[in-house]
Amino acid sequence: MVLVSELVLTRNQLLQLARAEENSSFTVPLQRLSQITSDLQDGVMKTRMQPIGNAWSKLPRLARDLSNELGKRIELDMRGAETELDRQVLELIKDPLTHMVRNSADHGLESPEQRRAAGKGETGRILLNAYHEGGHIVLEIGDDGRGLNTERIRQKVIAQGLATEAELAAMGERDIHRFIFRAGFSTAAEVTSVSGRGVGMDVVKTNIERIGGLVDLRSREGKGTTFTIKIPLTLAIAAALIVESGGERFAIPQAGVLELVRVGDGTGPRVERIKDAAILRLSDRLLPLVSLKRLLRLEEGAPDDGATGFVVVTQVGPQLFGIVVDRVFDTEEIVVKPVAPILRHITMFSGNTILGDGSVIMILDPGGIARASGLGAEGAVEAAAAGAAPGAGARTGARTAMLLFRAGPGAPRAVPLGLVARLEDLPVERIEQAGDGLVTQYRGRLMPLLSVPGIAPREAGQRQPVLVFGDEERAMGLMVDEILDVMEEPLAIDPAGERPGFLGSVVLAGRVTDILDTGFWLRQAQPDWFDRPDRERRPRVLLVEDSAFFRSLAVPAVTAAGFEVLTVADGREALRLRDAGERFDIIVSDINMPGLDGHGLARAVREGGAWAALPMIALSGQSTREDVERGREAGFSDYVAKFDKDALIQSLRQCLQIDVAA
Repeated sequence: MVLVSELVLTRNQLLQLARAEENSSFTVPLQRLSQITSDLQDGVMKTRMQPIGNAWSKLPRLARDLSNELGKRIELDMRGAETELDRQVLELIKDPLTHMVRNSADHGLESPEQRRAAGKGETGRILLNAYHEGGHIVLEIGDDGRGLNTERIRQKVIAQGLATEAELAAMGERDIHRFIFRAGFSTAAEVTSVSGRGVGMDVVKTNIERIGGLVDLRSREGKGTTFTIKIPLTLAIAAALIVESGGERFAIPQAGVLELVRVGDGTGPRVERIKDAAILRLSDRLLPLVSLKRLLRLEEGAPDDGATGFVVVTQVGPQLFGIVVDRVFDTEEIVVKPVAPILRHITMFSGNTILGDGSVIMILDPGGIARASGLGAEGAVEAAAAGAAPGAGARTGARTAMLLFRAGPGAPRAVPLGLVARLEDLPVERIEQAGDGLVTQYRGRLMPLLSVPGIAPREAGQRQPVLVFGDEERAMGLMVDEILDVMEEPLAIDPAGERPGFLGSVVLAGRVTDILDTGFWLRQAQPDWFDRPDRERRPRVLLVEDSAFFRSLAVPAVTAAGFEVLTVADGREALRLRDAGERFDIIVSDINMPGLDGHGLARAVREGGAWAALPMIALSGQSTREDVERGREAGFSDYVAKFDKDALIQSLRQCLQIDVAA
């Protein structure tokens, strides 16, 4: 293999010289030499390829030994054992595979008694699956056990000072799970002879990334955990795209390149911006862009807005993004050399190589670029923990269930799912004209219908999708073109897209999406929607919430339910109102806020003063038993999951009917 690698380098040098001379007599022999070199390379590669089953040969016995040692029933299911990969890669993944199977047996699978209590079969199952995907091998190691304990990981993260409670509240469950890849991180109560032993998942991740691979996980509590490893077929020779940025040349492994796009020539795609982040609209997708020149700090001070040049579209795990470069040369078969020790701290490089003209260039690692720019899952966690804005928008607030729909040309639209009472698909014949507007007969009443500007008119015989917003006896329908999807995402609303009917824009599923201003459309349907017919005094609610978006959602719903609402952004502002003599009937407070958080506010209120006996409702994205107990100890009367509008209104009414002091 070493000799073939040197032969490939010499071939590349000769081809480079032949390109510089037109009509050279060496052209034809060199082409023949190139073909023979490629055939020889393929032959050598095939002799080095071995089935991955060779690395699995000892695992069945390991599973039997673990079954006896742990007192568990374990079934090992191995699929794709005939999948071939390079012998060198095979040797390097044996130990990580063994460690992960041990982990699944020890930490993942439950005892027969616990499985029976959970309604599962007594025999736990560990699945190993291997298959080809592009120029990579994908390995899956999964179990049907207890899954990762998110709450225990969260507590361990806080105890080790890796993140604060507020930062964890802004993260999704999957991001929290990825803390198990941190050095020295373990949730095991004790070190056993089966797994752990001072070797954690951080070592597994480091070993996989050392050979240019990626490791990811997905877990559901009570259902099991699956680790996915993506590794290159070979480490020796690879096809690469040679690019230039800031006057320096780099190689990008061709296996990770999905597409090459020229921007700024007036006819093709254009680079757009959301706040300070560059994005590229391509094939109905919105791709975040990373400037290689800026990331590697080449030619500092030079303007680099990404408006012209080339975009190399690449994929790391589920994340698609573009790398902006100045120039693209050609593809070339390169011999991969390891990174020198002095450069190993720069994670954007996976190795170096010698080009045909004799120059040494660095090989870029798309995974390292994604992490360094905050686009990968782990990079987003680290950027959020550092207070930076990962990718195209900061991750703030809890995950919100959003209903995506299409209404008119341009960007898709979305509305928090908790605000939608029903989704209807009405025959066009049921839509009637009443005065200047449209109505439909809905549950024995006439429901006004509004349409987002630009939606396509429907003809007789077709059906009209409608979002129904309702509150007690009132209802309003908003006509749209198409219901697309429901997804849970952290929201980072950019007010730059704010206009009548929309709160702003946010990136969902990689696309810029307009967020509906529900209150605006309710007033368009019935101007007196938020006015109560009775004149009696309405209970006053103090809403303490640092998220302007959630305040925009909660205030219309609570007001429509018959309450007068005043909002402040944090606990200290609330206490200033108390000291100023403001009177309220009830306090609703978020838990995770900068400065004085919800627990601190509750303790300060209960210490004494005019508000000491007021009912207090806690709002949080986490509502486990431990969260509720902690909230009650701080002084909260009730604990409601965030964005659950109906539960909040019901809690408000119940709390105002009881003597909280008692």
